[in-house]
Amino acid sequence: MKTIVILGSTGSIGTNTLDIVSRFPDQFRVAGLTAGNNDDMLDDQIRRYKPRVVALANDAAAARLRRRCSDVSVEILSGQDGLAHVAALPEAELVVSAIVGGAGLVPTLAAIRSGKHIALANKEPMVMAGQLMQEEARRHKVKIFPVDSEHSAIFQSLEGHRIEDVRRLILTASGGALWTLTKAQLQEVTPEQALQHPNWKMGAKITIDSATLMNKGLEVVEARWLFDIPESRIDVLVHRESIIHSLVEYEDRSMIAQLGLPDMRTPISYAMHYPERLALDLPSLDLTEVGKLSFCKPDHDRFPCLRLGYESLRIGGTMPAAMNAANEIAVEAFLNGGIKFPAIADIIRQTMDAHQRREIDRIETALEADRWAREKAESLAGSLAR
Repeated sequence: MKTIVILGSTGSIGTNTLDIVSRFPDQFRVAGLTAGNNDDMLDDQIRRYKPRVVALANDAAAARLRRRCSDVSVEILSGQDGLAHVAALPEAELVVSAIVGGAGLVPTLAAIRSGKHIALANKEPMVMAGQLMQEEARRHKVKIFPVDSEHSAIFQSLEGHRIEDVRRLILTASGGALWTLTKAQLQEVTPEQALQHPNWKMGAKITIDSATLMNKGLEVVEARWLFDIPESRIDVLVHRESIIHSLVEYEDRSMIAQLGLPDMRTPISYAMHYPERLALDLPSLDLTEVGKLSFCKPDHDRFPCLRLGYESLRIGGTMPAAMNAANEIAVEAFLNGGIKFPAIADIIRQTMDAHQRREIDRIETALEADRWAREKAESLAGSLAR
């Protein structure tokens, strides 16, 4: 039986992970859970999965949870220190990192430094400090298993092959909810429209990232560090059906791809139980029903965020961290009705233009870039408010 911790247990990845735990109670035991401020759902998870320790990022939510769980034997912590404590629980063998955004960097790094293997769904730590994360993983003999469907597909397509034989990685993108809209129509997009993803059920932030294609920009940065492949050999294709989750092209021009219906439980379970596979009771892919798979190149004019991801990686240092922080602020401003959809890319662009790049020699450097970029982006969002 494998003992696990889930960082971000109330989000879509966290709840899907717990669904797998429920399906295979003889395979997994939950030692710790963390959440942001959803004490109501965390209360239910505590009573069902009986973790020893939980933590909430929000102090007030943690206080509410302590009152509600006075009849339960569980330690309830709060704040960043609480999240990091749960991430490093001594009995845990695997930490599922599913916190949304840059908030996942410190607890994920705490898990690595305590020698835990990582199932990484939270791409932002790799974006903010990918080289540092991999150096720490090597130092502590930790394996990082990708959970994002695209990176899991690449991971699976690389199995049994030599990395030096790889010519390029090809990440597929659904195109999100707004792919068919013109540049003029994108000016009037509402948050409700952007949140209507055609294939995946995800949280609000990642769904907007899918609509802007920033999700793919972040994934390019993450892939560079996960697989030690330069950005010049990482391509993106728009594949609306979300059946081929990504591909690897080898030097002999052969390609290996991973296919499946869009369900996050497949890559989550592979990361949780690697190298074995769990027998999931999910629908099988029927290619005769799909009938046709389509592909096209990304449109950088309508969706410039992908290009910003590549640019941040070429500049390097703290630039990806600044880009990521600006994106988080801009997406929040859009969801709150403060800016128009195209302004998300404008805020990221202007923040990157103003950022003074530094080398990341320690985690504090990435965190300082993150703090600076958030303040800059907030100022820009305020000036662009409708």
